[in-house]
Amino acid sequence: HMAPVAAMSAFLNNTPVVAMLIPANSDCAKRNGLSVSNLMIPLSYASIAWGTCTLISSSTNLIVNGLLIRETGSDGLTMLELAWAGVPVMLIVFIFILLSSKWLLPEREPAISRYDDAREYTVEMLVDKGSVLSGKSIEEAGLRQLPGMFLIEIDRQGQIMPAVSSYEVLRDGDRLVFAGVIESVVDLQKTQGLTPASNQIYKLGTSRQDRVLVEAVVSDSCPLAGKSVCEGQFRNFYNAVIIAVARNGKRIQQKIGDIVLRPGDTLLLESHHSFAVQQRNSRDFFLVSEIEGTHPPQYQKAVLAMSILALMILSVTTGWLSMLKSSLMAAGLMILTRCTSGRGARRSVDWQILIVIAASFGLGSALHSTGAAENIAIALIQLAGGSTEMSLALMFAVTALLSAVATNNAAAVIMFPIALTTADNLGVSLMPFVITLMVAASTSFATPIGYQTNLMVYGIGGYRFSDYLRIGLPLTLLVGLTVISVVPLVWHF
Repeated sequence: HMAPVAAMSAFLNNTPVVAMLIPANSDCAKRNGLSVSNLMIPLSYASIAWGTCTLISSSTNLIVNGLLIRETGSDGLTMLELAWAGVPVMLIVFIFILLSSKWLLPEREPAISRYDDAREYTVEMLVDKGSVLSGKSIEEAGLRQLPGMFLIEIDRQGQIMPAVSSYEVLRDGDRLVFAGVIESVVDLQKTQGLTPASNQIYKLGTSRQDRVLVEAVVSDSCPLAGKSVCEGQFRNFYNAVIIAVARNGKRIQQKIGDIVLRPGDTLLLESHHSFAVQQRNSRDFFLVSEIEGTHPPQYQKAVLAMSILALMILSVTTGWLSMLKSSLMAAGLMILTRCTSGRGARRSVDWQILIVIAASFGLGSALHSTGAAENIAIALIQLAGGSTEMSLALMFAVTALLSAVATNNAAAVIMFPIALTTADNLGVSLMPFVITLMVAASTSFATPIGYQTNLMVYGIGGYRFSDYLRIGLPLTLLVGLTVISVVPLVWHF
């Protein structure tokens, strides 16, 4: 479970990588009868560890590198230079978690289980022609142990196959009937090689990538109440297609088109974004709620997206383009090639993080201009007894502590002028202090608030604050010892 996130976090920002893999790890825990708390902290820690291996894997690395270029006029770090410190850190994190997880990782239940939802939908999915699932058994396709959902039957060219065996091989055109909760319905919509069996979805004006899933509860004033879905021409009336219907929390064992709508029925719809806005205050529905993250992945664009990412990494590594120009080029190509939409790109910008970073720049500048940074640096040197190695160790400790109670980016910006002044007062190279600062700010294991990914898995894993202290404090100590041992060997004083 740690390997995939580690591999991706080396060349992608670790926060979205963890966001992508949280559902996969949750589903894996459900299917294999594991506690989700056994997987979530390792997921976060693996992303943090690999975030120290390349320049672009963490926003902290980019910020400190930018400060280094601005203050020293140097070219900064290369793409893979950090790996000299990052790879040993990553190995320590992996080995420590593998050896200690049995004793230090808690057995917790999340505060809210995603699969306690009483609503149970019946959904029909079609195996596409030439699908990657064709020729695979139900088990091999991963459709047997879907959390909160089970396969009721297969309709193969009019022949109904109930109580389907796990070893039944799928064929093109098979109509699969599932029953389950909304979260698993969303997962089915994203499964490569499956599409909703309703022909109506192909009659909507927009592409599937521009649509979302919406839950809506039929009101007693809805003009289509008392009519079947086909008779009322729901798609023409609302420009939305009913994927499934739940009544009194139970599934309705009828084809969608034959269901007579009643007040109180919960509809699962595929529609354009505008549906939720237009119908939110409509008297036709009691409640309209858009389900986040329901866009079907564009699997056909996967190779193109990976190629653009590889081009970005290559252009930075070879020095052909700067990090800024290369990332802007890659982002533009992603939009131009429709790997993502302009709307999706705009929504992916985390303005809160940017504001925090901007504010911390001001704080760091104030520390430098008021002389506070110099006073703190002198105090660190005196505490270290004038020892360069001990000053480096204290730099790691203070940065790690600040990162644990604030944020990693704020800690890095605040500590940079202190690192600069400390190196200057000792008359040694700045680089060992910069690398130590960069790794210390990025390796916040001891608290859930120190790093975004720790906070992301906090509620899902059902953790307590003390859980992070128990496993994070010894891990931070090991990482600190590794860093202050390795860094001077590569970046000499």
